[in-house]
Amino acid sequence: MMDVIVVGAGPTGLMLAAELRLHGASVVVLERDAEPTKVVRAGGLHVRSIELMDQRGLLERFLALGTRHETGGFFAGIDKPWPERMDTAHGYVLGIPQPVVDRLLAEHAAELGAEIRRGSEVIGLSQDEDGVTAELADGAQLRSRYLVGCDGGRSAVRKLLGIGFPGEPSKVETLLGEVEVAVPRDELMAKVAEVRETQKRFGVVPLADGAYRVIAPAAGLAEDRAVPPTFDELKAQLVAFAGTDFGVHSPRWLSRFGDATRQAERYRAGRAFLAGDAAHIHPPTGGQGLNLGVQDAANLGWKLAAELDGWAPAGLLDSYQAERHPVAADVLTNTRAQMALMSLEPGPQAVRTLLSELMDFEEVNRYLIEKITAIGVRYDFGAGHELLGRRLRDLNLKRGRLYELMHGGRGLLLDQTGRLSAGGWADRVDHVVDVSEELDVPAVLLRPDGYVAWAGEDQQGLEDQLRRWFGG
Repeated sequence: MMDVIVVGAGPTGLMLAAELRLHGASVVVLERDAEPTKVVRAGGLHVRSIELMDQRGLLERFLALGTRHETGGFFAGIDKPWPERMDTAHGYVLGIPQPVVDRLLAEHAAELGAEIRRGSEVIGLSQDEDGVTAELADGAQLRSRYLVGCDGGRSAVRKLLGIGFPGEPSKVETLLGEVEVAVPRDELMAKVAEVRETQKRFGVVPLADGAYRVIAPAAGLAEDRAVPPTFDELKAQLVAFAGTDFGVHSPRWLSRFGDATRQAERYRAGRAFLAGDAAHIHPPTGGQGLNLGVQDAANLGWKLAAELDGWAPAGLLDSYQAERHPVAADVLTNTRAQMALMSLEPGPQAVRTLLSELMDFEEVNRYLIEKITAIGVRYDFGAGHELLGRRLRDLNLKRGRLYELMHGGRGLLLDQTGRLSAGGWADRVDHVVDVSEELDVPAVLLRPDGYVAWAGEDQQGLEDQLRRWFGG
């Protein structure tokens, strides 16, 4: 019996598989589709996800295939400059298509020893006190100690577990595709800019190879959103908003998405969990979906590995939902707000104008961008230092960088005093004695996902938190 079955080979499932393999768990990833998708559902990584890639030693791979953008416009398309003095060493958005993210994370997971089986559809689940049995469409059965559904908004795992998915259905739909165009680029972009003055859900984005990614509001709601639009449907909507279809031709792929907003009632049912879009869906405004799922995986991975290794303290697995459910709920709230602000009705447009004026105040702009990029997230660890429950930015140390010390996915005690000890937890926590001019607290204890579990200089307080997060 293997340790974990991960259902779904998107960014969430692949990140989770890699996190589990860092701790030696045996993992198989089951993906229904026989081949990786070419559809670009997401186009970039926000700050917190960039930091996670840096913490695992992956960032250079992503930077080599992406483009840095120090730009605003992420909250409801309101164009404001990137805030100054962001609390990060990575003050940019990394433009990189989701299929490339999928490939890089699949390579990372495979390098660590995860098995990825494509063309494997889960159609049944059962569980007992010892494990979970997954039934596949080809009649095979697989047994594992735990199972995690990372299989998207239409999650089969969530349905098989009988977990409710309350929220609102789609009210509007958007068409998406990659095509070639027949008009000069300057003419094209001038027209797009004109349309976007009022319709923020319209866009034509040039790609590196000369093709374009096109996005346009649909005429209505499809009966089955899994069925891609026709090319004629896309052209008709370009004409409806721009007065021309720009001579689009040679479509590579076409897709559609809605603005449904839902969240799973619970993220755990016995030995089975949900993560990523299987646990929450929302409009793509702000580009938060992929990032939210990757961060779910970083939160769950080390906790599940701790349970498998036998050292997880009581309640650690349940802290996954306690921490991540409110984060997703906040994303659902801000995407609802953003969609309302993109309405062309006079009332929402008036609110949009007012918010745009407020965003000229740097702290307002910063607050909203920190929300979108997830660096404003703070888990409730109780009373304590202002860093408690927050992720810690990358720091320059005397002998290197903080994130360079986190590639193995272990806990980390950064001790500037040299007087503390984590000796009883040496098999799961690294004790590093070093100093940083950027850290104004004597020492910090970081969880494997980079969040501050303790800050101070009291040995007894440190040991209390070591036991809380890393067992006795």
